[in-house]
Amino acid sequence: MGDSHRVLTAGDIMATSLITLRPEMSIFNAIRILLSRGISGAPVVDDAGAMIGVLSELDCLRMLSSDEFYAGHQEEAGTVKHFMTGAGRTIPPDLGIYAIAHYFLTLPIRRLPVVEDGRLVGQVSRRDVLQGIETMAKQRAGISRQTDLIEIARSWSAL
Repeated sequence: MGDSHRVLTAGDIMATSLITLRPEMSIFNAIRILLSRGISGAPVVDDAGAMIGVLSELDCLRMLSSDEFYAGHQEEAGTVKHFMTGAGRTIPPDLGIYAIAHYFLTLPIRRLPVVEDGRLVGQVSRRDVLQGIETMAKQRAGISRQTDLIEIARSWSAL
């Protein structure tokens, strides 16, 4: 398979400059970070950079229905680790774009953390997959047009 037909991988399309959260961080500080950065969630990592969970908007909304919130104990018990979702599904950097798309089609998730050797190295979103598929389509279309032009040039030189 030529390079023009190479299937992109998570490593090709992932975002690597990630906003990460710490488990001991206040849930209110985490919410401020999500809002100020305009993101719907962020990976939670430990001191070694290993991913231990994800804090999403939905997790933050759960905080509003917690006993701690209504009892006025937000600051004592309201840390990211109390409301985050466990690490869940992660993918390796060499996973192909079509397999990644399958996860998005079959799981109620918006992003997939990319983990290598136990460390978070990036993240792939639904949008990253769409952009990757567009890139592959453009590469393939460019090769097709180039091949067509070569065929036309050959036919003209035969005249």
